[in-house]
Amino acid sequence: MERSPTELSLDLPTGPLAEAVLAAARASETAPILNHSVRSFLFAQLLAAHDGCLDDAAYDRDLLFAATVLHDLGTGSLAKGEARFEVEGADLAADLLRRHDVPEADVDRVWEAIALHTSPGIAERRGLLCHLTREGVGADFGRGAEIVAPWEKRIHAAHPRLAMVRSLVDAIVERAARSDAAAPRYSLGGELLRERRADGVTGMELATTGTPWGE
Repeated sequence: MERSPTELSLDLPTGPLAEAVLAAARASETAPILNHSVRSFLFAQLLAAHDGCLDDAAYDRDLLFAATVLHDLGTGSLAKGEARFEVEGADLAADLLRRHDVPEADVDRVWEAIALHTSPGIAERRGLLCHLTREGVGADFGRGAEIVAPWEKRIHAAHPRLAMVRSLVDAIVERAARSDAAAPRYSLGGELLRERRADGVTGMELATTGTPWGE
């Protein structure tokens, strides 16, 4: 059953796992990317409410928090640039969850949600957590803006954008340039790196002029 967004809270999850998740992102990511990750969680919650998923047996708020807040961990200081940033981030997130005794099946769900968050047409078919993670991230780029619009100003006031798109592209490109394995052809990192080298700017950056939230 669809739940009104006005019934939801912008408070973040609490407890040892949630605190560790937020601390890992805060310690390794730039402020714009950290804020993007937190907004992705809040937008994902709103989309889950809109789609009537909050009471679904597969919906887990703590796992959604982990997947969204850690989805760009592969762009941070912990990532070595030895594989695609999505995969490195998924590996780092899995290690963190295991240290907090999260069941292996749930670790695998979070790993998959992070690893596939840039894979349209695949993430949507890999279960609710993958779907909501990708959609929450997409909402922060303006996809489905009309659904989250009633809460958008409050979310951006609490977690401002700070030129997020440019900061995120910078981080992805920097790590993609470290090895061929980090920038395979047609991966997001690989394509952003090629666009930066060829044109000095990426399509992702240029597209911000037409999005509801801007950069």
